[in-house]
Amino acid sequence: MKTPMQIEDHQNTKIVATVGPACSSPEMLLKLVQAGVDVFRLNFSHGSHADHEEVIHRVLKLNEEYNVNIGILVDLQGPKIRVGKIKDETLELQQGDVLTFVSEECLGTMEQIYMSYEPFASDVSVGERVLVDDGKLILEVVETNKKDTVKLKVLYGNSISSNKGVNLPDTAISQPAMTEKDHEDLQFALQFPINWVALSFVRSAKDMKDLRALIEERGHAAKTIAKIEKPEAVKYIDQIIKASNAIMIARGDLGVEVPMEQLPSIQKRIIKKCIQRARPVIVATQMMDSMITSPTPTRAEISDVANAVLDGADAVMLSGETSVGAHPVTVVEAMNKILAETEKSYSMEGKSPKLSKKSGTFLSDTVCAAAAKIAENIGAKAIIGLTISGYTAFRVSSHRPPCKIYIFSEKRQILSTLNLVWGVRCFYYDGFANTEETIYDVVELLKKKNQVEQGELLVNTGIMPLADRGRTNLVKITVVD
Repeated sequence: MKTPMQIEDHQNTKIVATVGPACSSPEMLLKLVQAGVDVFRLNFSHGSHADHEEVIHRVLKLNEEYNVNIGILVDLQGPKIRVGKIKDETLELQQGDVLTFVSEECLGTMEQIYMSYEPFASDVSVGERVLVDDGKLILEVVETNKKDTVKLKVLYGNSISSNKGVNLPDTAISQPAMTEKDHEDLQFALQFPINWVALSFVRSAKDMKDLRALIEERGHAAKTIAKIEKPEAVKYIDQIIKASNAIMIARGDLGVEVPMEQLPSIQKRIIKKCIQRARPVIVATQMMDSMITSPTPTRAEISDVANAVLDGADAVMLSGETSVGAHPVTVVEAMNKILAETEKSYSMEGKSPKLSKKSGTFLSDTVCAAAAKIAENIGAKAIIGLTISGYTAFRVSSHRPPCKIYIFSEKRQILSTLNLVWGVRCFYYDGFANTEETIYDVVELLKKKNQVEQGELLVNTGIMPLADRGRTNLVKITVVD
């Protein structure tokens, strides 16, 4: 093992970076981690299985060699709808033109254009809008034979190009959230110790329950992320949060499908709900988009990242900025600086989780809440927790305590999983003897790693009796000797 990497200059708000041609080499992955990346995202909309497998092995090797716990997030494509190839790549249009979309592949012309979504004709109704290329082209359904042909009138926009994405904000889509490709990609990914699986275009809690069932069938420990991109997902957000392990606010498609002026308030509302349910939440899409080509972000992008921090997000995500951008390391360094400065102004007022006596974890939740409050009252250096499932880390983090959160586990995969969670830093520990000895051991381990010093106050959470491996039921104040 090489020298353990120092990550003390990384912030409480985590950074998720998408891997692509610009950053997939072992050298670039290492530089990104040193710059502040906590989780690498593999976007299964692009790249081959062989490409993704190579990256997974590189991240796992990096974790082993440098004694870090970088997470791996697999992002399934979902039912992405696109138009087909257009003759001469682009077709010029005028307002009022009528286009015919068909379900049979063809080269697109004014006479007919291929639509990749097979049930398109049966799903849409007259009067519904169809958006192409992130809303640059807006069409209205004027006729459908409910089988294989739809006529649409151009309301706004002057061209349509090959393979552009399509959004159906007014249409109840009949296709399942997971396509055949998604099933194949999931089965491939579950061969490896990945940490998170994100499902695109989630519309209901059932979508997430079905994903969870597939993961459990394989006996895998990966946790689930619901990507919020559809109006239906916003409508049923409470049920979706409950059925998921985490949430991603994917503002690209969501910003096209809901009125643009509603997007900021939707983001704030979802983040607050996630914090109150102790679900990690990621803010994604176009956070530092100009840095795909520019070495510095715009002032608007700086404010956007800062607002996600002030809203309370667990993580912010980079997409094209790192996967295909010209400055992947620089963009992570810039984001890390914005997080550091903004976190000085962070407040939890009005966001703290509400405890429910009806919850099966009410007693454990109360202990975690008490630990956060005690840590604040006594000015503790850190809260220390032990976990097998990760639950204690999720709960303590959801209170956003003004101190370090150090979590110990004997399950190495959970260490990387928790690297997505706000403020949490993890350490491997498998010496669970009894509660007193374990508390002493983990404090000594932190002293050796120069994480705590003599005289500092710590708040330990734990289990008594430890042999039961039950839920957290103990809070103890420790003075480092």
